[in-house]
Amino acid sequence: MAKKTISISVEEKLKALYDLQCVDSEIDQLRVVRGELPVEIQDLEDEIAKLETRLEKFEEEKSILKADQKAKKVAIKNSEELIVRYKKQLENIKNNREFTSLTKELEFQELEIQLSDKRTNEIKAKVLMKDEVIASTTEDLNENKEDLEGKKSELAEITAETEKEEKVLIKKSKSSQKKIDDRLLSSYERIRGSVRNGLALVSVDRDACGGCFNKIPPQRQLDIKLHKKIIVCEHCGRILVDSNILSEQE
Repeated sequence: MAKKTISISVEEKLKALYDLQCVDSEIDQLRVVRGELPVEIQDLEDEIAKLETRLEKFEEEKSILKADQKAKKVAIKNSEELIVRYKKQLENIKNNREFTSLTKELEFQELEIQLSDKRTNEIKAKVLMKDEVIASTTEDLNENKEDLEGKKSELAEITAETEKEEKVLIKKSKSSQKKIDDRLLSSYERIRGSVRNGLALVSVDRDACGGCFNKIPPQRQLDIKLHKKIIVCEHCGRILVDSNILSEQE
């Protein structure tokens, strides 16, 4: 693509840049109206995904606890059946060795029941705690989903209101860009991208740069007023113009 060469005076270039800056600032302002909503929506979507993952984990942990609880109930039942069997066998004991062996088995199974009962109670407490955490997490999840729907609706409404105006301004911006040579336009866009408020071109106000507010030496101010060359602030790199150009444009 051939480079754009435009033969106009420095003053005309500055005026064209000022026009472009005004339009771009209006576009920026429209996007400010949308504000942090897109970021907030993304944050909410990320938070919802985390909460859903957390809920899945809690439900999985609860299922494991329930399975353990069921296994303990089965173990208790088995021990109870063994106790009944051993007690019957004790009625037909033939020697001390069998008596001792069966007595030990009975004691062991009774101890197993006690341990399983204790473990079952511990599991019940843990399941209750999981239920509380699941309920709390579900509440947070539902609140976040509700907030997300609200913010999406708000963003859609704002976008619908500003989209048409933004398209018109973007068209104006492109039209203004055609009046500026490639090199100067590239510098303008680079500066805009590097400063927080998007102001690549600022006026000298009260002997200071309108962007960074550092003082401008008198001789440099005189050069700016002459409109003979493009002058940038030595502190922030913004393009400097005098207020006379701005008033002429207005």
